[in-house]
Amino acid sequence: MSSLSEFQLLSVLAQEMNMRKASERLFVSQPALSQRLQTIEKDWGTKLFIRSQKGLALTPSGEHVIQFVNEVLSKQEKVRETIYSLQSEVSGTLKIAVASIVGQNWLPQVLKKFIDRYPQAKISLVTGWSSEILKCLYDDQVHIGIIRGTPDWKGIKVHLFNDPLYLVDREITSPEQVLNTDRPFIQFKSDSNYYQEIQDWWMRNFKTSPKRTVVVDQIETCKQMAFNGIGYAILPAITLTKADRDIFKIPLVDENNEPLQRDTWLLGYESSFQLKQVNAFVELIKEYIAESSEE
Repeated sequence: MSSLSEFQLLSVLAQEMNMRKASERLFVSQPALSQRLQTIEKDWGTKLFIRSQKGLALTPSGEHVIQFVNEVLSKQEKVRETIYSLQSEVSGTLKIAVASIVGQNWLPQVLKKFIDRYPQAKISLVTGWSSEILKCLYDDQVHIGIIRGTPDWKGIKVHLFNDPLYLVDREITSPEQVLNTDRPFIQFKSDSNYYQEIQDWWMRNFKTSPKRTVVVDQIETCKQMAFNGIGYAILPAITLTKADRDIFKIPLVDENNEPLQRDTWLLGYESSFQLKQVNAFVELIKEYIAESSEE
């Protein structure tokens, strides 16, 4: 039976599908890696990889072995986490998946505090759309997720903060002025209900579509285009902390004249919250939010 170090070797080979890249990651020479792979394949009694000029390809047997290898390595990581959680000091790896807008604009300050306070802990961070964050949680790839919107989540759910939405422009000073401008309404793609909220607000107020629209794939692109006077946009307050003074920010309100806002939630399973690094991170977030509200 192969050792855990050989399992890690096989896992890296399956990820890279290239002997040179795998040898660089494993800090061994290609001949040494090739020899170790031959020994492992002999141990399993079958070829695991097919070698060609284009790289490596898994054999049908190799696919089964790699699936087994990854399961073992995943279980090993969980055992390590449990051991770390039993120790007095906060250590181990904190695995987080975060909505991109939060990861870009809010999370860095929190992570800085966490790293300073718990230098023995490591961080694994994934960013993406909220639907991708939920998938990471369902697939047990991360300990906690931070998403935007109102999630349908059966595990632990902690409300972090909400931030109002603003109509942002260099010229427009009231919402009604959008009907008289030929400059475009700049929007960004989103997989959440954010886009629909904006559409509902627009139709409720103006009963007609914008004259011109430009759709971009990143909120930061949308923001920079608005900041540079190309058009106007609707952006959450979390993205506007460093807005310059020449930008007009007009708060949006709903049909009840209440501020239109976006919620941010922290999600996870109860088992994850029992890990010391997760519990320490959640407590630090609460502390950070309390300090921010007092400023």
